[in-house]
Amino acid sequence: MSDAHALLLDQPPLTADRFAAIERRVAGVLRTDADVIVMQGEALLPLEGCIRSAARPGATALNVITGPYGQTFGGWLRDCGATVVDIEVPYDTAVSAERVAAALAEHPGTELVSLVHAEAATGNTNPVAEIAEVVREHGALLMLDAVASVAAEPLETDAWGVDLCVIGAQKAMGGPAGVSAVSVSDRAWDRIRANPRAPRRSYLSLLDWKERWIDTGRAVLPHAPAQLEMLALEASIDRIEATGGLAAAITRHRAAAAATRAGTLALADGGTSDADRLRPYVTEARAAAPVATTLRVPDALDAHDLVASASTDFLPLVAGGGALAKEMIRVNHYGPDASLETVVRTLSALAGALRTAGLRGDAGAAVAAAEAAWTGATS
Repeated sequence: MSDAHALLLDQPPLTADRFAAIERRVAGVLRTDADVIVMQGEALLPLEGCIRSAARPGATALNVITGPYGQTFGGWLRDCGATVVDIEVPYDTAVSAERVAAALAEHPGTELVSLVHAEAATGNTNPVAEIAEVVREHGALLMLDAVASVAAEPLETDAWGVDLCVIGAQKAMGGPAGVSAVSVSDRAWDRIRANPRAPRRSYLSLLDWKERWIDTGRAVLPHAPAQLEMLALEASIDRIEATGGLAAAITRHRAAAAATRAGTLALADGGTSDADRLRPYVTEARAAAPVATTLRVPDALDAHDLVASASTDFLPLVAGGGALAKEMIRVNHYGPDASLETVVRTLSALAGALRTAGLRGDAGAAVAAAEAAWTGATS
């Protein structure tokens, strides 16, 4: 057995005090004074737990769909017996606060609004601050999936009035996928306690954590923690703090997105039609997520083939999924890959793949545009 393996295996037990200390640091990332629960699983665990805890039978819920996770939330809400009003917008754009306000006015009994901050799968991001304001004025709870936005763009849980905010560490935080967290406002706890169908004695239960962990002073953990994942979560926060804090992390992700977008647009400058060029999938830059840039491939190409041709070495480049599998690719510039070096390597590889396919791919112009955009975003 190697020394590295021994370091992974021979860890002292994680104490309740250490667990609680990590929770407090996660609360700082979330910018909240509300209760924070670090849950022992991927972020789908607290996301489903939030919905099943807060959505009571017969309630009306407004579900915003700007990508695949919004679709998943709608299914869970219906399983809970809620009447679900879906707001679905094209995946190459974002929802507006005005659209949400109109839906709330049309459905005045709405108790819960579910929203994804940034959809990594489709590359869009929603204006949460504005949406949260209209939800708060209406009196509904707001559940926010911030898995793909935390540490990549501003996330002000308390200032915005987000009642249930779920994060995962595996994207912009550069941490593990096997641990996640949720903040729960006092209003949300009141609503959850009043829900007769809220999970109890269940891995999905927020109330179990509240009663067995938070309300008892965080003295005894309810179950054995996922120790390595918790230590990796702590290390990811250490790294963010050591490299300039959240503000610096957000700047890097915004710069990576700006550089990728500018470089992509420069790949085929010179009169090439849209049908023959790689172009941003999200049409307006303000609606594009900092965590990943999605691109529409030239009409004559298949996304999987283009990715296979470009990926001669490891690149954070994947083809889209589902209905977009043939027409979209995604550049994942998050965590350690939120760097100019990664963006330049990816654009250069895409330029080569386009040329191999007989299309225009000007690597020099793309790199120059990306470097200028990076400088503009970081200076």
